Amino acid sequence: MTIHTDHPFVPAEGDKDAFRRLRGRLPAPATVVATGQGRGRVGLTVSSIVLVDGPEPLVTLFVDPDSDLGEELVPGARAAVSVLQAGDDWLAEVFAGLAPAPGGMFTVGDWADSGWGPRLRERSWCGLTVADVREVGWAHQVTGPVGEIELVDATGVAHARGRFHPIG
Repeated sequence: MTIHTDHPFVPAEGDKDAFRRLRGRLPAPATVVATGQGRGRVGLTVSSIVLVDGPEPLVTLFVDPDSDLGEELVPGARAAVSVLQAGDDWLAEVFAGLAPAPGGMFTVGDWADSGWGPRLRERSWCGLTVADVREVGWAHQVTGPVGEIELVDATGVAHARGRFHPIG
């Protein structure tokens, strides 16, 4: 048996997509968006997210339409957006589908049920109701008004070049 130092799912340098490499050089917030209850809970690590201020604050996020979360986020659905913190790297990898979670992804982290869906305890988070879903490129652009916000005294993390970086 040979153990390789290369990541088995990372393409060779010459096969990497230039656009994805450019995007990887821009820091992006790390969140987990989750919806559902009980065994019907689904979640996904989402870094393509924009918070839009106004008379009615909005969240816009971009998700893979083929993901379990992408299939559940339809107009009228509710979701919770939890802001990840330093030390949440493994949790982020689990919800991105890049790390194993025996017993299911919601066994990783300390979760609480809310009227918006599962949210991480001791993390800043907001709840949204999906108002609009549009196909944009290979993603679904999901937009909805914010219905609840809870803040904790900690900053989030940014993801860039395959690593998580504490902010602050």
